[in-house]
Amino acid sequence: MPELPEVETTRRGIEPYLRDHVVMQVIVRERRLRWPIPVELVQALRGQRIEAVERRAKYLLLRTRAGTAIVHLGMSGSLRVLPDATAPGKHDHLDLVLDSGQLLRLRDPRRFGAVLWTRDDPLRHPLLAELGPEPLSAAFDGARLYRLSRGRRGPVKNFVMDNRIVVGLGNIYANETLFRAGIHPLRAAGRIGAARYEKFADVARTVLLEAIAKGGTTLRDFTHADGNPGYFRIELEVYGHAGEPCPSCGATLKQTVIGQRSSVYCPHCQH
Repeated sequence: MPELPEVETTRRGIEPYLRDHVVMQVIVRERRLRWPIPVELVQALRGQRIEAVERRAKYLLLRTRAGTAIVHLGMSGSLRVLPDATAPGKHDHLDLVLDSGQLLRLRDPRRFGAVLWTRDDPLRHPLLAELGPEPLSAAFDGARLYRLSRGRRGPVKNFVMDNRIVVGLGNIYANETLFRAGIHPLRAAGRIGAARYEKFADVARTVLLEAIAKGGTTLRDFTHADGNPGYFRIELEVYGHAGEPCPSCGATLKQTVIGQRSSVYCPHCQH
């Protein structure tokens, strides 16, 4: 699944081609995504100028004066900017044809993505209204994590992956951040002190910024808007390396399942 760095990479990739351009036509080949593509979107978006391409958590927001298209890439979705004469493939479900002679194409083999429409403030949409702060914003810090973790007995990995606590720390980046911060993923969230949460917040920013700079992580389906893969995969220190030596101490990296997700950690460095 594309995580925050992959979605931000996509946003940066498509923004120059979309911003200030008019949507001339909306072509829907398959409405049945995670939720049906609204009929209203086809009518409302046609003829509108895209004024901004923003991101909130893993959602992309295509803002116009008439309203906002809310896009989620789901498990396997990708967005590409292509010449408007490019023939669609089997899993190409939606095109936004632009006045530039190009189009924005959504490809989603598993159809777990979403394209929704709202005329209201998108940040108040039910999917976005209860989300926590962005991990790269000033609103996210160790003090917040420490405060919200008090009394929690569940694993810290589940806690930091809760989108109500902070958005964008999906499984890959939670693994990497906990490793670099020296925190065992099974440790109870409420038993971690303020200083360690401050370190976690700082490390999380570093990991995410590194991933964005590298263009995101390619594991299965994610590709850039230009079709190139993300390159942060080569920087992953623990995720996908169970049974290998820890890059810090040489101990064998262990793997377990937490919250139905694979977790890799060093039993020596993380406590």
